[in-house]
Amino acid sequence: MVQKYDGATDLLNSAIESIRHVFSCPMQVEAPNLFDQSFIQSDVGVLVGIVGDVEGRLIIEGEGRIFSRLSQNMFGMALEGDMLHSFVGEMANMIAGNTSTILSGKGRKIDITPPTVMVGQLQLFGFQRGIRVKINLDEIGPVNTILLLQN
Repeated sequence: MVQKYDGATDLLNSAIESIRHVFSCPMQVEAPNLFDQSFIQSDVGVLVGIVGDVEGRLIIEGEGRIFSRLSQNMFGMALEGDMLHSFVGEMANMIAGNTSTILSGKGRKIDITPPTVMVGQLQLFGFQRGIRVKINLDEIGPVNTILLLQN
């Protein structure tokens, strides 16, 4: 977890707490890495906009085979194609909704946008800084939690 306390830190820590709850499997959370101005997605990701007291874009990103393993772990069925993309979007909706609830408990008011599933390699621009946290899900594989910020 990030230790400095500000809106971005609250959002990131709340998202990680939500991921722990939604995935409910053993995991290791690596230290955050900062980056700026550009992000490259390699396979599958989902973006949820966050507006209100804390603003940014939350992305959960990883390899399709990892999300398929995660669907197997969570629901007993490995998904592919459109069903996998639907799962990734709904997974992000659960994480963002739970993150919103956690932040509300901390006195922050936020709203979330519907998830946007992104498939294939792409590059995102239009933000000032980003924070990437790699989460290693035991027996499943790694996913990245990314927070894109404007200020």
